[in-house]
Amino acid sequence: MRFLIRQISRTADGREIVRPVTLEQPVITVGRLADNDIHLADLAVTPRHAEIARLDARGIVVRALDTLGFDVDGRTVMSVEIDAAEGAELKFGAHRLTIGLDGDAVTIAVERVQALSDATGDKDEQRVFSLRGLLPGKRLSAWAFAGLVLAAFLVAPIMTWATYRAAPQRPAGFHADSLWSSGALSQAHQGLKDNCQACHKDAFVSVTDDACLTCHKDTHDHADPMRLAAAKAPPGAGARVGLMFAAAFNRPQGRCVECHGEHEGAGPMQPAAQRFCADCHGGMKERLGDTQLLDASDFGTAHPEFRPAVIVRPGGDHPVVRRISFTAHPREENGLKFPHKLHLSTTNGVARMAQTMAGEQGFGQSLVCKDCHTPDATGTRFQPVDMERDCAMCHSLAFDQIGGTIRTLRHGDPAQVVADLRAYYRGTGPERPPSLGGMARRRPGDYAQGRTYYAYFGAVAARGGQAEQAVRAVFSPGGACFDCHSIDRQGDAASAGFRVQPVSQNARYFLKGWFDHDAHRTETCESCHAAPTSGSAGDLLIPDLALCRTCHVGEGGAALRRVAEPVASGCALCHSYHADDGAPWSTRQRVARIKDGTNAGAARGGRR
Repeated sequence: MRFLIRQISRTADGREIVRPVTLEQPVITVGRLADNDIHLADLAVTPRHAEIARLDARGIVVRALDTLGFDVDGRTVMSVEIDAAEGAELKFGAHRLTIGLDGDAVTIAVERVQALSDATGDKDEQRVFSLRGLLPGKRLSAWAFAGLVLAAFLVAPIMTWATYRAAPQRPAGFHADSLWSSGALSQAHQGLKDNCQACHKDAFVSVTDDACLTCHKDTHDHADPMRLAAAKAPPGAGARVGLMFAAAFNRPQGRCVECHGEHEGAGPMQPAAQRFCADCHGGMKERLGDTQLLDASDFGTAHPEFRPAVIVRPGGDHPVVRRISFTAHPREENGLKFPHKLHLSTTNGVARMAQTMAGEQGFGQSLVCKDCHTPDATGTRFQPVDMERDCAMCHSLAFDQIGGTIRTLRHGDPAQVVADLRAYYRGTGPERPPSLGGMARRRPGDYAQGRTYYAYFGAVAARGGQAEQAVRAVFSPGGACFDCHSIDRQGDAASAGFRVQPVSQNARYFLKGWFDHDAHRTETCESCHAAPTSGSAGDLLIPDLALCRTCHVGEGGAALRRVAEPVASGCALCHSYHADDGAPWSTRQRVARIKDGTNAGAARGGRR
């Protein structure tokens, strides 16, 4: 029981191609599915259209397996018996099956005899029941749409640019060249959204540095251009090819727009990628042997230890400051004796006094950082601690009361302190120590015992009436000035030979980078500053590199450093490429102006 199936197809020039297949089986199937023995790719044929079975050496029977029949010699039937020796023609859709006999094998020649699109009746039907007959041809439509695209996106924008090229400001409304824009302008350049020619001065020419410098006149180079070129790592093969193409299209290396990309969204302008910095700073020591900068390429994996600017000798507003690495365990000499641990304790007399003054000063069960450290208007840093504002509520310098007026020693003026004490003793005599009775200054540590700490600071014991003993007591251990300040015995006569070292408060430790406290407001002070365990004012309470890395993992170090909530930290997060003498900038003020619309052109970027 053999079937010999010949699949016949024709080439474009009419040549016939025959692909024979022999099947040793009594029954074969015909249909549109590919697993049929005779596969007919024709929508007029059902998936399982018919089967052909051998009856004997010459006879076969063809049966329809679906509701559709097939044609036999021009008539439609559902089943038919055929003598293969006499032959017959079957038609399934657009295909013709010719039955014959070759020895003991039934032959079936399969050939597509007509294409649906070539049938005259089908063509007429398509014209009647579709829009094809009413539309222009495909070629004409293609040319028409190509012309429309050129007119809308090339001709019209060029005409718009030419029309408003010399105008100082465009009128409101739609302008065709806006179709060329790849995205919205950043916050920094929102004021230029109707003035494209401010940056794009020439058609089909990239934005030049001259266009940027029209507004950014004060922006200076990061470093000397010759040293920048020497510090940069040599480009790889791919980068060299890119530079060749850039030079061919008049796009020189080092342009502003290589880092400051525009039309990338209406938010803040995106900072430069870390690789831009690492190209020079990752291995700079090898290329610039005289540089004082340390190599750095990623904060999380390759960054030197911090070198904060530490006060090594106090001097008021002009202290001696030196950058010292944390690896050298630096200590700060600021002229103060201030134990944070004593003031932040939750169990000692300071805490008890804070509880007593809670209603008056808003303290809690003990003092906390915010009770003495007040953020500035920007939120970036803190205001300097002020004696009268932040300390005097506990450390009063009152020493006398005349009627309803309380006299206080002059803070910050040792000579005046000495003069006031001497004048007091001349007026009251030695038998009367200065006192304010119930309003006398109380030392915080003695409050629990209810002991009054008189304002002449130890001179009460000197009932011989000598004012000089009171003066010495003020500047000696246990005295008001000595308890908080560093005292030198080299003052002038006006200050009785005592000199109070001028206090210097460090407002900025990181001179090469910016830090914004407001960005860390979700953290507690103690998570970064170990103040509750510090017993000396010389302790440097700012975080080191390891502590910062508990959150900040660099730009690509999250996978290497197993951090619960990693913060991606590229170079631009803390460092500014165009840093100037005015840095750090007032971040919070600029952001506030942007939010309320009063300075839409300001960019967020100020960090300390």
